[in-house]
Amino acid sequence: MDLVLEAFDLLVLDRAYATLYPAKPSSSLYQHASATFSSLREGATATPEGYRYKVRLEIKQAMTSMPGMSILTALFFTAEVRGWTKLYDDPAEAPFPLYNFLQFPIFILFTDFLIYWIHRGLHHPTVYKRLHKPHHKWIMPTPFASHAFHPLDGFAQSIPYHVFPFVLPLHKLAYIALFVFINVWTIFIHDGEYVANSPIINGAACHTMHHLYFNYNYGQFTTLWDRMGGSYRKPNEELFQKETKMGKAEWERQTKEMEKIVKEVEGDDDRNYGDEVRRVNKKML
Repeated sequence: MDLVLEAFDLLVLDRAYATLYPAKPSSSLYQHASATFSSLREGATATPEGYRYKVRLEIKQAMTSMPGMSILTALFFTAEVRGWTKLYDDPAEAPFPLYNFLQFPIFILFTDFLIYWIHRGLHHPTVYKRLHKPHHKWIMPTPFASHAFHPLDGFAQSIPYHVFPFVLPLHKLAYIALFVFINVWTIFIHDGEYVANSPIINGAACHTMHHLYFNYNYGQFTTLWDRMGGSYRKPNEELFQKETKMGKAEWERQTKEMEKIVKEVEGDDDRNYGDEVRRVNKKML
C-alpha cells in the first residue's frame, strides 16, 4: 500500500498538504491515515449512468457503505505503511527463495479459511438481519452487488486480507497484485456468468447458489471449507446450459425453492424495491 500512497501523494496530496499544512512533515501519522482513506474513497466516486432499478440500488448501497469501509480499512493500511507488518520490498528478504511463489497459494488458503468462518458467522440470526442482509437483498446479484454491503459487513470480510501481512511475510508488489485480484474475483463471482463448474473453485455459479439458498457456499475462492463444514451445495446443472440457464422452468424452480428458504431464514420477506427505486431514479436522473 505504501507504493500506491507514494504515487497518490506525488500526484494529488503533496500540493494540498503544502498549502493546508505547511508545518506538517510528509511522514506524519495523520497524513498516512488521511491519505489511505482518500485513496480508497477515490476508487468509488464514479457512478455509472443509465442503469435502472436493481443495479442503481446496488450502486447506491456500495457508494453509501464505501466511506465507512474505507475509514476502517485505512487503520490497517496506516499500520502497514508505518512498517508494523511483515511486508518486504526485495525478493531476497523472503524466508526462502521458493516463498516468493508459495506466498500466493498460502494467501489464498489463509484468507479463504478465515472468510469462510466470518461469512458463516454473519449468517447467524443474531447478526444476519442487521449486518449481512443488505447484501442478500440482491437474490440474483449483478457485478455491482460485489461491494454492496453494510460497512461493518464489508470490513469484516476484508479483515483476513489485512491480517495476513501481520502474521506472515508478503512482498509489497504481491500484496498489491492480490488486492487487485480479490476485487476482480469478488466482481466475477457476482456477475452471473457461469464458467467454472469445478468441484474445487468457488465460481459465480457456486456463489449464485449462496444468494439463492442462503446457507450454502460461504467460501470466497474454493469449496474446500464448505465441504469440510458441511455447507457445500453443488450448482444446478441447468446454470451451465445455455438453453436452460434463462429458461422459464429453471427460474420458476429456483424462485419456488428460494422463497421457501427465505421464509425459513428471514420469516416474512420485507424486501420492497418500489419506493426506493423511485427515489434513486429521481435523484440520479
